[in-house]
Amino acid sequence: MPKNGKKTFPCLHVTTEKGREKFSSALRISWIKSSIFLGIILLAIGLTALLILKILNVGSTQLFIDAKAFVKEYGLIGIFFATILAGTIVPLGSPALVVAAASFGVQPIPLILVATVGFTIGMTINYGLACSLGRPYVMKKVGAAKLEEISVLWGKWGWIIYTVFGFVPFLPVELLSLFCGLIKARIDIFLVLSFTPRLVVFTILTYFGGQIGGWIGIV
Repeated sequence: MPKNGKKTFPCLHVTTEKGREKFSSALRISWIKSSIFLGIILLAIGLTALLILKILNVGSTQLFIDAKAFVKEYGLIGIFFATILAGTIVPLGSPALVVAAASFGVQPIPLILVATVGFTIGMTINYGLACSLGRPYVMKKVGAAKLEEISVLWGKWGWIIYTVFGFVPFLPVELLSLFCGLIKARIDIFLVLSFTPRLVVFTILTYFGGQIGGWIGIV
């Protein structure tokens, strides 16, 4: 009991202080800045490539006709395994793969569901490995500096930072899935917040890919 006889509420004080933290402070972390910068560069390259394909009218070439038939036949299987690997911090660029598959005419709803489920499985594998193998495994995958920074981010925002990373395609949410496993975060919340943001993201990207395919003349 304090000297003035009044009760204090440390947890409320901490929550208030956290609420004052600007979310933009996370953008000053080097590997987050690098991820955003790399994402912008890849987006610019992708848009340039699309413009070139449009100018060259590649949609009518036999090569693209054959590629379209192959992707429509086997694309969902490839997307499923690719998104699983992408969820386990193998940099396969699952958003770009979803856009490409949609642009080649893969059916939207199966594509969205397969990509989302595959990515969620990959994230869950990360969670399980980190949970069972512990800190040495996570340190090896993430590195001491990143792990400390992730711990600070989680201390400030918790599931909010995980959700934000899930909604931004080029932010490495896979690293956070390892941290979730390390601290044994609630698995039900983890699954919901792994699945839902990517469901939204892959829905948008599938629509975008379908528009690209029509614009280029592939679909």
